[in-house]
Amino acid sequence: MKNYDYSQGGAYFVTICTFNKECLLGNILDAKVQLSEIGKVVADYWRWLGQQYDYIYLDEWILMPNHLHGIIVITGQCKGGARTAPTKGDKRKPLGRLIGAFKTVSAKRINDMRKSVAAPVWQRNYYEHIIRNEMKLNSIREYIVNNPFKWDEDEENPVRQNKP
Repeated sequence: MKNYDYSQGGAYFVTICTFNKECLLGNILDAKVQLSEIGKVVADYWRWLGQQYDYIYLDEWILMPNHLHGIIVITGQCKGGARTAPTKGDKRKPLGRLIGAFKTVSAKRINDMRKSVAAPVWQRNYYEHIIRNEMKLNSIREYIVNNPFKWDEDEENPVRQNKP
């Protein structure tokens, strides 16, 4: 959203797609996600994101074969319980920079695994939605949890896209 401060506290629903929506992260079998080795690395680095920055909390999330859905909550306090008052000099990264950090560290590790230098792993940019209330938060959580059950109809599923 134009002129919105994405470093302020709040909950954000993000979707991050792989480059060319290639199914690098795993597959869906019997409505369950089966992560590839690359998918396991991505899961580790998503968790890393939540540990690296003490002002964010990773709520519900899931890896699908070619994308990640997750809820990132930017808080007004450190995880240690000490309150941090936002100031003009606040060092908190906005949402876009947090996603950028995740993409950078995960892509570097994946390219090391693939023995390729700087090959694209992630699609440029990401989708985000500001979660404005508890009802919407619960609805998005449900969407994330049920996503594997809907893979056959998912717009991101390349097999579905090739069907008439």
